[in-house]
Amino acid sequence: MIHLSRKTAAWASGAVLVIGGCTAGIVLAAQGSGSGRGHPVSAASSPSVAKPVALRLVSVNPGDGDRAVDGARTITVTYNQPLPASAPLPVLSPAIAGTWQRAGNAAIFMPDTGYPANSHVTVTVSGLADPGAATEKSTFKTGAYSMLRLQQILAELGYLPMTWTPGAGAAVPAGSGAAQLAAAYAPPPGTFTWHHGYPSALYSFWDQGKANTLDRGAITGFEADHALPTDGVAGTAVWKALLAAAAKNQRNTHGYSYALASDHVPQRLTIWHNGHVVFSSPANLGISIDPTPVGTFPVYEKLPFQVMQGTNPDGSHYADPVSWVSYFSGGSAVHYIPRGSYGSPQSLGCVELPYNAAKEAYPYLPYGTLVTVT
Repeated sequence: MIHLSRKTAAWASGAVLVIGGCTAGIVLAAQGSGSGRGHPVSAASSPSVAKPVALRLVSVNPGDGDRAVDGARTITVTYNQPLPASAPLPVLSPAIAGTWQRAGNAAIFMPDTGYPANSHVTVTVSGLADPGAATEKSTFKTGAYSMLRLQQILAELGYLPMTWTPGAGAAVPAGSGAAQLAAAYAPPPGTFTWHHGYPSALYSFWDQGKANTLDRGAITGFEADHALPTDGVAGTAVWKALLAAAAKNQRNTHGYSYALASDHVPQRLTIWHNGHVVFSSPANLGISIDPTPVGTFPVYEKLPFQVMQGTNPDGSHYADPVSWVSYFSGGSAVHYIPRGSYGSPQSLGCVELPYNAAKEAYPYLPYGTLVTVT
């Protein structure tokens, strides 16, 4: 048993020991005279309050300065802590349709479709606690679309004399614009299979994965079907229309044609359509001082009738009414013009046909048809 002195006992009778948590305090009741009440005084220190962690940017992916980025991918902004609900989400410029999601320490942008090729994209991150950079910006550039994917779509839609079959287990883009855009950056594996029945010259124009003459004709035909300038170049407008057509499976309804104009007497024009010879007729090609251009060119303009104007070799002017006109190279066209005979050099660079033959050939020479002059 512990014995206390009177002085100690008197002091202890006016004190209460308080113990709680990790601290202990002694509350003293001051002893006054008479019946006055004491006032409690705490001898313990107040607990410290933790300061909030400053919001800082850790990374942006794709990173600042990145090139050849897949425009269909997500954009991730990572912080040093979960993004508070009161903090602003990052901002993209140019803005596109999509949704920002908070996930752990990151804000992730999920595009509805994505950015087209060769886009410059800026990600602006604001609300940061760093007094030197409360807002930070990061810029990247998307890559080019795949030439191989261009060929796959043109074959799928019937603008090439071949079919394309996806590889086993390959993810084939469905009717979604986002899936088509993703495939434009990273095409699925697959195989091209030629249609039979065309002359060997046509096969020589093909180069898988690289721009070639067959592509140019197919693009020209696609452009005509979608009210675009028929220049045979897969620019921004063509790709936009092509991806939309692929998502909707908008196929070529004209079939596939190829024409061969022989510059050797007797001169002749022969047309293959969907793998079969459907037309052959004597024709007049250019005279020696104004020959028909040799090579392979796509039909880029068609007119059932026009007055064709130009300059004769002697400098005089001509204005000839002609019919069933299909232009394929500059001012050179397949068309009807009255002549006493056909099968020998008589034109000023065109491929001339008798009236009935020109009328018959006209629908077999849709936009994009390759015409070879040899």
